[in-house]
Amino acid sequence: MFSFLLKRLASTIPTLFIIVTIAFFMIRMAPGGPFDAERPVSAEIAENLNSVYHLDDSLPRQYASYLARLLKGDFGPSFKYQDYTVTELIVKGFPVSLKLGLGAILLALIFGIIMGSVSAIRQNSAIDYSVMLVSMTGITIPNFVVAPLLALFFGVILGWLPVAGWGSWKQMILPIIGLSLPQIAAVARMTRASLIETLNSPYIRTAKAKGLPTSLILLRHASRATLLPILSWLGPAIAAIVTGSVVIEQIFGLPGIGRYFVNGALNRDYTLVMGVVVFYGVLIVLMNLVVDLLYRWLDPRISFES
Repeated sequence: MFSFLLKRLASTIPTLFIIVTIAFFMIRMAPGGPFDAERPVSAEIAENLNSVYHLDDSLPRQYASYLARLLKGDFGPSFKYQDYTVTELIVKGFPVSLKLGLGAILLALIFGIIMGSVSAIRQNSAIDYSVMLVSMTGITIPNFVVAPLLALFFGVILGWLPVAGWGSWKQMILPIIGLSLPQIAAVARMTRASLIETLNSPYIRTAKAKGLPTSLILLRHASRATLLPILSWLGPAIAAIVTGSVVIEQIFGLPGIGRYFVNGALNRDYTLVMGVVVFYGVLIVLMNLVVDLLYRWLDPRISFES
């Protein structure tokens, strides 16, 4: 297992290097600069600003300098949030994004597994068709459409929940629901397909022939095999929820990393955009590693060596 961890961690280095390289040159090639939105300044002041932030260096030299700082764990200062470093902004916004993402994942797993299990047990019934219809609707409608509708209906028309801000539990409900709805639909479909296949397996038929109750068969014998595809889904799902949270945070005005990322991209805040991209890249890689370890725990037939 230790050798597996070392190999996986070593394989993440070129992946992160490619992510950093592509992101660096893409943001630098975009038109405009970090100080273009400010009020017009003299050529001398503009030169001084570029000199302070080393923007007057050649692009390869800026890239080499950024990599050197990154190896030391320094994301650099923010161009727009001049009183903060990029690290401070990430530390400030990550708890909000973390609560939002964990809440969405938890909601998706709970409701998705329940809906998919009921649909599989009642296969080809009205309940099954209804669950699949809802799931398809949830998958096809993106969260940037669902979130404003939720805010309009529950916040503006009914007045039950606040549509902006972060702090109280009421302010968390609409963003988490808006972020989790597509994932609930995806989990429900995967759970249904996996459970139907598992229930038709020979060992499940043997358990039924022995007279074991259905609840015991589902919980003890079918649950692990059913959860394997969902566990594999968690890695890409985390990436989807992370990118989706950028939209949700903008719609509901949440002070998370996603909001900083959007503002940084609009204002050409190079260091802030790069810092968020690298942070998200590391987070996704680590979560994929955790998923692989959990996969081995659920299915002992899988060997780390292979």
